[in-house]
Amino acid sequence: MPTLILDADDTLWENNVIFERVIDDYLDWLAHPTLDRAALRTILDDIERANASAHGYGTKVFLRSLHDCFEHLRERPATPAEREEILGLADALVQHKVELIPGVAETLEELASRHHLLLLTKGDREEQQRKIDASGLDHHFAAVHIVREKHAGTYLELVEEHSLRPERTWMIGNSPKSDILPARRAGLNAVFIPNDHTWVLEHDELDPGDDRVLRLERFPELLAHF
Repeated sequence: MPTLILDADDTLWENNVIFERVIDDYLDWLAHPTLDRAALRTILDDIERANASAHGYGTKVFLRSLHDCFEHLRERPATPAEREEILGLADALVQHKVELIPGVAETLEELASRHHLLLLTKGDREEQQRKIDASGLDHHFAAVHIVREKHAGTYLELVEEHSLRPERTWMIGNSPKSDILPARRAGLNAVFIPNDHTWVLEHDELDPGDDRVLRLERFPELLAHF
């Protein structure tokens, strides 16, 4: 019986689209006198990239990036009132609202009835656990793993911990950088289900000739293959 390892953010539920909504509101709020939105976004992306490398992922790090961007552009710290305004813009993130991707709940229920499922997600442990709890999907998984980063070693550790056979194990996710490429480097198969709102820092090139990467358009299509 194959083992299916599933990503969470932007695979089971929408995640980055919520960040994008906050960023749109934030850029409107900044209203910089000389820089356009594209230039502002480039600055913010660079700050996010540096903070993700140093501090990891999640709402706390994202809020740090918004404050860092403000200070960089205004050349001063935000006032208490401005900090409250930034926090208000990110209310949907702070509240940890979960929007399941269409078809996920029904598909997982059927997959769990005939396969061994594991959940692998990266980010702040408490924040990710709150999202998992809010999703109502945790009962489908034999185990849940929350890690700081996903790399080939992460997948090799899962193989060892759960006594998996790599050739019978599939990583399912939307991120080439975190889900597909490191899983393949660890010898696992992979299923790539793109999300139009995948974070730019998760983009990477996949080998079009890799026949151990299954490419699907929608999550429910998994049922035709597993």
